[in-house]
Amino acid sequence: MLTAVIQLVAGFLLLVWGADRLVAGASATARNLGVSPLVIGLTIIGFGTSAPELVVSAVATLKGNPGLAIGNAIGSNIANMGLVLGATALIYPLRLESTALKREYPMLLLIMLVCFLMGLNGSYSHTEGWILLGLLMAVVIWIVRVGLRRPPSDPLAEEFEAEIPKNTPPKVAILWLIVGLIVLPVSSKFLVDGAVTIAQVLGVTDVVIGLTIVALGTSLPEFATAITAALRKEDDLAIGNIIGSNIFNLLGVLGIAAVLRPVDIYPIILARDFPAMFLITGALYLLASDFRGPGRIGRRAGSVLLVMFFGYITMVWMSSGSVNVVTPLG
Repeated sequence: MLTAVIQLVAGFLLLVWGADRLVAGASATARNLGVSPLVIGLTIIGFGTSAPELVVSAVATLKGNPGLAIGNAIGSNIANMGLVLGATALIYPLRLESTALKREYPMLLLIMLVCFLMGLNGSYSHTEGWILLGLLMAVVIWIVRVGLRRPPSDPLAEEFEAEIPKNTPPKVAILWLIVGLIVLPVSSKFLVDGAVTIAQVLGVTDVVIGLTIVALGTSLPEFATAITAALRKEDDLAIGNIIGSNIFNLLGVLGIAAVLRPVDIYPIILARDFPAMFLITGALYLLASDFRGPGRIGRRAGSVLLVMFFGYITMVWMSSGSVNVVTPLG
């Protein structure tokens, strides 16, 4: 058990560091190649913090633990909305200024519905995996096209400009990019091995570990980004990063897992975890909405989100022995 815990902790630490180096290297390389800072922000930075979820889920699927992959994707989305934004709002209330984010949020809800409906037949097939990846490409293209039409005064564009590394020599940028690409899969293997062993020792499934421990760990990059952005008063970057990450988790993480190997769906994921994700995402949307002006996620809303998140975690562990967790639908 001690070895498994060490593997898990070491995997998390290396995963977060590797993801940071990957995003920094990719962003600096793109800037050196003359790519627009706004495009870099909307793609590399926007989705880069989901690299841990992507690699962990891919490794888990290849090692025969697809339940961990699905749990990681859904659990990370719930953690991003409830824990990350909830805690961030307690530290610094967030204002939603960018009009583009108000369009992207309903799109996230629609993508969640598509993924839920796909899972009703008991599995994500190879074909459905490719469909999800195709939708991801379409979303990226749409976000970039909309972003390029944003006015120069759009707060999100200014915040991305401030976040992208400047004056990084091309060789250094490429070095960090390569380091990130190497460290991510290695650290993910440590993490998955440790998580599976802990699940076996505790007598729970890899789904439960994926929804809780692994999801919390892989959400650390989003947590760090959101807190840093909030302290710098870059509100739209804090919220936009979470929305982009959640879209990538559903389309990219689930898509890659299904393309590598068809993924069976546990009944309780459809009955408990998807509804919880809908509930907390919808609650955040309503709490942040202000149809008379800029939206706002205040400390009261942050408290509500945190209560919902910890209530969900408690429910997961209390129902971890349910038969519906043990037997997949597919």
